[in-house]
Amino acid sequence: MSAKAMASVKELWRFPVKSMAGERLDEAQFTPHGMAGDRAWALIDVATGKVVSAKSVRLFDGILRCHAALVEPPRAGAEAPPVRVTLPDGTTATSDSGAADRALSAFFGREVRLARVAPEDFTIDQYHPDIEGADPQGHRDTVVEAKLGAALFSSLGAPSPVAAGAFFDVFPVSVLTTSTMARLAELQPASRFDARRFRMNVIVETRDPGFIENGWVGRALTVGTSVRLDVTMPDPRCVMTTLAQDDLPADSDVLRALVQHNRIDLGPLGNYPCAGVYAVVGAAGSVRAGDAVSIG
Repeated sequence: MSAKAMASVKELWRFPVKSMAGERLDEAQFTPHGMAGDRAWALIDVATGKVVSAKSVRLFDGILRCHAALVEPPRAGAEAPPVRVTLPDGTTATSDSGAADRALSAFFGREVRLARVAPEDFTIDQYHPDIEGADPQGHRDTVVEAKLGAALFSSLGAPSPVAAGAFFDVFPVSVLTTSTMARLAELQPASRFDARRFRMNVIVETRDPGFIENGWVGRALTVGTSVRLDVTMPDPRCVMTTLAQDDLPADSDVLRALVQHNRIDLGPLGNYPCAGVYAVVGAAGSVRAGDAVSIG
């Protein structure tokens, strides 16, 4: 897609609690640290001290069926406001009442607590499905510990693009195009390639065919009148894309399609199935659904 190509923001998504269903927004604020209010909270497994993730399929089945919404709009530079969690049975509780921890602990059958700050040693248990080629290290049908966020970059001896205490996996912003979803639907028509499976912040409506984001790495997206997103790397995908949520069924073929048709060499990390790209915020500001998008 050239700088003159037609593209626009189709959807904006904020996920106030890591791994819970999020909020589709008409407008979002982008700060130097990412979308305001995104991944502002997460659950901590009290017994292990690890961050709860839908990637820990066996322990926390159903977390994607929990919905999270901030009780008021977040303000740039301010602490995230309280979050309201709605459980699958319709029960609601807010983070500032203490009831949310009790309700969520009862739902999962193990003690969890909502937290605003990630542990220094940010670790999750990640399930790798039995799909050949999905993990370059060869893990299949097994759970491994994985470091994320600032802890990941510390372990690599590299500067972190996310702040210490943030709950982002790797980078603060994620972008996916309608072109990629359309191409996947052509290649695997029996599966539903819905944006909710990919949990991206920005869905860009594009006209060019194919996996066009693959060519955006190292370039800058101008979104609306003021926001610039600097694209850093393709977004490697995992078991999250295959899990059931709302009306979307569990479907391992979603990840298999990416393995077969869009594995990308990520250097020392290996060849990963990818969809969309990660980015950092080069220039902050407000973005609305429908805003123009160009690539420089």
